[in-house]
Amino acid sequence: MEKTYPIESLIEQRWSPRAFSSEALPEEKLHSLFYAASKAPSSFNSQPWRFIYSKKGSDGWKKMMDLLVEFNKGWAVHASYLVLMLSRKFFEHNGKVARTSSFDTGAAWENLALEAFKNSIATHAMSGFDYDKARDVFKISDLYNIEAMVAIGYKGEKSLLPVDLQKEEGPKGRKGVNEFVSLDVFTFR
Repeated sequence: MEKTYPIESLIEQRWSPRAFSSEALPEEKLHSLFYAASKAPSSFNSQPWRFIYSKKGSDGWKKMMDLLVEFNKGWAVHASYLVLMLSRKFFEHNGKVARTSSFDTGAAWENLALEAFKNSIATHAMSGFDYDKARDVFKISDLYNIEAMVAIGYKGEKSLLPVDLQKEEGPKGRKGVNEFVSLDVFTFR
């Protein structure tokens, strides 16, 4: 059995549900998640993350849903919001390449996800969508990387999911620390 270490329970318990409730998440609560994202650390405090969001039922929602692969459409349709996450490739203050913009945007995503979980709001990040079409549909400049899409809403009952997904719904196992940490040498496959 892999050794565990004491950590913040919020980090230990957070997971990414696919079952969303039909109950609408108030926009004010969504904006508190964006505010949590704004507190993430970033190189030169550049805050390179940008979020385009659509609310269920809006014209933008249909555009977002049309980007998803069929598998993700099947469950994400029940979320209250879909968020497209971007990172700015160049620093605004000097125009130089911001090599850590994706890394920094990941930190913003983690803040958002933890704040959501703390407040009983479900989030699930996805890579299963058409990145090129997203760039075209939302007229996203080449100054930005498209990083991921996130479904956000209240957690629903797993019975709302197709039977095969019901079996998978719940926290997943994690790699042991010894599988991704190495002292002094590169030992990874």
